[in-house]
Amino acid sequence: MKKLVSVSASSFLTLMMLSACSDTGSEEASSDQGEWSPTNNLEFVAPAGAGGGWDTTARMAAQAFEEAGIVDVGIGVINREGGGGAVGWSYIANQAGDPHYLFAASPPLLLIPLNGQSEYSYEDFTPIANVIADFGAFAVRDDAPWQDLNELFEDMQDESSSITVVGESAPGSMDHVQFVNIAKAAGVDPGSITYVSAQDGSAMTNLLNGSVDVYSTGVTETIEQVRAGEVRVLAVTAEERLEGDTVEDYPTAIEQGIDEVFVNWRGFFGPPDMTEAEVEYYVNAFTELNESEEWDAVRERYSWDEYFMVGEEYKQFLEEQNEEMRLLLEELDLYGESE
Repeated sequence: MKKLVSVSASSFLTLMMLSACSDTGSEEASSDQGEWSPTNNLEFVAPAGAGGGWDTTARMAAQAFEEAGIVDVGIGVINREGGGGAVGWSYIANQAGDPHYLFAASPPLLLIPLNGQSEYSYEDFTPIANVIADFGAFAVRDDAPWQDLNELFEDMQDESSSITVVGESAPGSMDHVQFVNIAKAAGVDPGSITYVSAQDGSAMTNLLNGSVDVYSTGVTETIEQVRAGEVRVLAVTAEERLEGDTVEDYPTAIEQGIDEVFVNWRGFFGPPDMTEAEVEYYVNAFTELNESEEWDAVRERYSWDEYFMVGEEYKQFLEEQNEEMRLLLEELDLYGESE
């Protein structure tokens, strides 16, 4: 005989409320595990000013997504510059749980927190996909006295040298570190290098007007002025010569006897607290982008190498890169210097 349970009206109401909460939780879990697609337009953030590597990567990805018909909603690209990227990262951190925001990133996302200039690190965000590899370039005015990298470094080893290097990244970030890394491999004392940060985008102007001697930047940023005969590239940080008009003439540091490279990977991250379904949507979208003719054309245009990673492979890569950057900054006495 079944035991009868007497339930008061108040108890019954409580049970009904608990049941409703349980159903809601199940629906949310199901939603997390199911498919997701954007319900609003997307915002791609470039944590720097217009014209730089993050800006170009974000804008070209947004354009290729649209041209290839991969994403059904609009994509706006917003520049949030300052702090070597920290201002943009803070903005994305405040969008926690909203998957309609992504930002373009590269080694400064590791370097800036490691040198103590940002409270946010790559671990505070959701890695989506790495898309390309770019490389550093060291440019001088066309009338500069140095014909190759060794001549420049020989002069920099002179204690009376007043050679100044400019970059658009913060001290201890990429433009600075990529130059110091190559110079150190050539025997230059890292502590003797005078580096000027021009985060307002005036680095090329400063080079051309003679305010500085060397411009440490990305390959793409040099092409226009090289074609105009205004500057010369002494070296790139790639392992082999790049393919493409103009850049194919840029010598590598390796072929000049300096056995060192520096890869500027670039990818996309989302805010904290994204669900598996949201991440899966973007992984699929960027995988389709990587395989598209539209993105092939972008890579060729900017002499970018394919460097595609998602999921656990990307996470492991970031962990390894973070450790390498930490060791490099420690060696250069730049680790945590602003803390």
